[in-house]
Amino acid sequence: MSLKLRITDDMKAAMRAKETARLGTIRLLLAAVKQKEVDERIELDDAAVSSIVEKLIKQRKDSISQFQAAGRDDLVAAEQAELAVLQAYLPEQLSAAEVEAAVVAAIAESGASSAKDMGKVMGLLKPRLAGRADMGQVSALIKARLAG
Repeated sequence: MSLKLRITDDMKAAMRAKETARLGTIRLLLAAVKQKEVDERIELDDAAVSSIVEKLIKQRKDSISQFQAAGRDDLVAAEQAELAVLQAYLPEQLSAAEVEAAVVAAIAESGASSAKDMGKVMGLLKPRLAGRADMGQVSALIKARLAG
């Protein structure tokens, strides 16, 4: 079952169960998917849908940190609920050891030796780790490895 089909089925289930908060989040996700498909006149595959989910998750995390700074616990709770719904659509996350191993392998494969070569390493890792690891943390790991 494709990811988009699974999301649509979950929307129907949320409607039947009258889960309004979950339904709103799923509709938001489907709207973002549909918008991308209409803009680019293509049918999105699972990888593209996953990247949209990642983008929405990043937005939720940014909102949560800003709402916490402003002391708006009510909005923090709403964003965290949306975040939980969205995270269910990502593939299983890699452990820190698996990410570290992938970074080491990519550095060796690309022959990177300094921070100037970071783009080569990220280019190799992005398709391999997309949706399964936080690319910000991957970038920091690469930087640390190449600097040291």
